Amino acid sequence: NGSVTMTEKQNIILDLGGVILDIDYHRTISAFHTVGIKDAQLFYSQQFQVSLFDQLEKGMISENDFYDAVRLFSGKDLSNEVIEKCWNALLIGLPQENIRTLFELKKKYRLFLLSNTNSIHEKAYRRMIVQQHGDFIFDAIFEKMYLSHHLHLRKPEQAIFEYVLHDANLVKSETIFIDDSIQHVEGAKAVGLHALLFPKDKLLGAFLEKETIL
Repeated sequence: NGSVTMTEKQNIILDLGGVILDIDYHRTISAFHTVGIKDAQLFYSQQFQVSLFDQLEKGMISENDFYDAVRLFSGKDLSNEVIEKCWNALLIGLPQENIRTLFELKKKYRLFLLSNTNSIHEKAYRRMIVQQHGDFIFDAIFEKMYLSHHLHLRKPEQAIFEYVLHDANLVKSETIFIDDSIQHVEGAKAVGLHALLFPKDKLLGAFLEKETIL
């Protein structure tokens, strides 16, 4: 329901990739193509995601296990470094405008990050943000970051939303969740959060203004 008055909202839980951080999965698929993995888009198929991605994002397999699985899947004897570079190709950067928006948002709300990610990507985007902005700016923005591979849970599982609510001591009716994946939005709604679908290729500030959050 879009009629919720934002005055009663005190907390915002934000997704990372596609909402705050610019990413493009096609870059990873292209990078894998260049090293000879022609059907790399299958990495993003439902079947593949359910097994390998699920385990990597829940921190249930090691980085080496993941690299081995990619080698097995592709039949290519690629080094860990080559696979890592391809895997991280989707990370574009953190727009300065989004940082400004988040600091504005922080004046009005408690901010939290909730991301389905993995240890390989986490190291890469931490490095990228430090390179682009001088330090890991999220430490100054978010009260806490909740990352799937640390929690051994992932969106849209209801358990991960319940965990964040409990851990941060949040009241559902006072909390907004923003994500660019419809299934994650539905998962958040199922636990009683006011969840909003972030549209593709929109800037965070414009979206928050449209939703009268900022």
